[in-house]
Amino acid sequence: MIIKSMSLAARRELVSSVRQKYRNARWAEKGKILDGFVAATGYDRKHAIQLLNSTVEPEKPKQRLASQKYDEQTRQALFSVWYTANQICSKRLVPFLPELVKAMERHGHLRIPAEVRTRLLSISPATVDRLLRPERERFKQGISTTRPGSLLKHQIQIRTFADWDDVTPGFLEVDLVAHCGGNTNGGFLNTLVLVDIATGWLECIPLLRKSASDVIDGLRVVDELLPFSIQGIDTDCGSEFINYDLLDYCEDKKITFTRARTHRKNDQAHVEEKNGSVVRRLVGYDRLEGRKAWEALVHLYRVLRKYINFFQPSLKLVEKERSGAKVSKKYDPAKTPYQRILLSEHISQASKDSLTREYESIDPVDMLNQLEVLQDRLWAYSWNKNGKAEAHFTENIDTVVDQELDKLEETQRGSRYYRTSKATDLRKAPRTWRTRKDPFEKVWDEIRLRLELMPETTAKEIIKWLIGKYPNQFTEAQTRTLQRRVCDWRQTQQSLEQRLRTLMLQEKSGLPINSSTELVVADILDCNVIFDNPVESLA
Repeated sequence: MIIKSMSLAARRELVSSVRQKYRNARWAEKGKILDGFVAATGYDRKHAIQLLNSTVEPEKPKQRLASQKYDEQTRQALFSVWYTANQICSKRLVPFLPELVKAMERHGHLRIPAEVRTRLLSISPATVDRLLRPERERFKQGISTTRPGSLLKHQIQIRTFADWDDVTPGFLEVDLVAHCGGNTNGGFLNTLVLVDIATGWLECIPLLRKSASDVIDGLRVVDELLPFSIQGIDTDCGSEFINYDLLDYCEDKKITFTRARTHRKNDQAHVEEKNGSVVRRLVGYDRLEGRKAWEALVHLYRVLRKYINFFQPSLKLVEKERSGAKVSKKYDPAKTPYQRILLSEHISQASKDSLTREYESIDPVDMLNQLEVLQDRLWAYSWNKNGKAEAHFTENIDTVVDQELDKLEETQRGSRYYRTSKATDLRKAPRTWRTRKDPFEKVWDEIRLRLELMPETTAKEIIKWLIGKYPNQFTEAQTRTLQRRVCDWRQTQQSLEQRLRTLMLQEKSGLPINSSTELVVADILDCNVIFDNPVESLA
């Protein structure tokens, strides 16, 4: 049977590889080679003989060169606008191109000829994907921290994903994002995320704790930030939402309070999408704890809310039809939350004028650069308790951000993709809390003194000494725990001795001593280091 599934390129390769063997073969062998060649390629036998006997390689068909409507200048302009829009998809980018190009030109970040501008504004989403494909090529699922609330579920009405038709601005979906780094032990920051269903307006409020009082305080802040009043909130079934305090607050403010069904995340599809595309994409999955990290997150969200609401368009589902197993969906042209507010009939003209003045004063490129600086400053606090971060905020954070923006090169601005997670193995991240009581806390001073007087003493010898001195308090099963404590103590001692040696050599050489001297002395005093003769041993 003749096989005709081989591609044309494969047939050419087969001809090149078989031709010389066919010529050098005897008459009987040529027949066998020809039979196999005809069966593999599907060629007629006479045509196959001509190909194998030919001395000229078959010419490859010439590729038709399509006329390039979008030149390199247009591509570079598209790259610049795409980076400013935070690398969103083409269906969201194209409808927003006129507004974004106008804003970038207004603040002096884009200067292109009229013909390039015309081509850029007439581009289609499919062409955008094709032009951006090489650029895109250059360039995880978290655990749930929701704990069910056991109270009031029967008093709070359920709202599903299909009950959001014809709502006015002010009805919000609310959720919490935990910055726990994959481990829910101890205390960590949370982000209260609120999304308006009608306009897509987004607000993110960092919380120090996961409690009803913190959620209520966050709602009070949001009520002042929103360009419209809160009409209703829809939450999941977590205990931080399903409680009497929040129910009483909603009743006092005349806010409609509804909840999603248990274990049905699709009931809160709007806010769940923002959890991933905004919070996780910008902040990441690292652990954040302490007040300094909270302050850094506050400064980040202060800039983020303006960038998302004024310069990040989104699609809105208009119609959905099901035909058997096939579902057809239709979306409206992509618009930013600010544009949807301007089109809404339920928001006063004074609020719209105020938003317009704020929008015209915002530079999207400068705001994106601020987000990158604040993102790096926030990540200095990840996996650290207060005071261990590399960066510290001053009273005037705007001055610090401006100084760091001045250090950025023009070629680097707007060219960094937001990292979804740091290059940190979550399983090896340091832990800043204890899971059980320290068994050697009361006797550690005695252990440390023994180690200072007899540095060669091992942890096994110390544990036997403790068992004899304090019966029924210690066992040999705690040897490994003590070994780790002794190892950490010895490493600290070596570091302090090295720093003290450097200090004394600096003093002997007559070099000026800076403020690090006080830090060395403070460390030595805090750790109660005992040296037999530090001057002689370190000289």
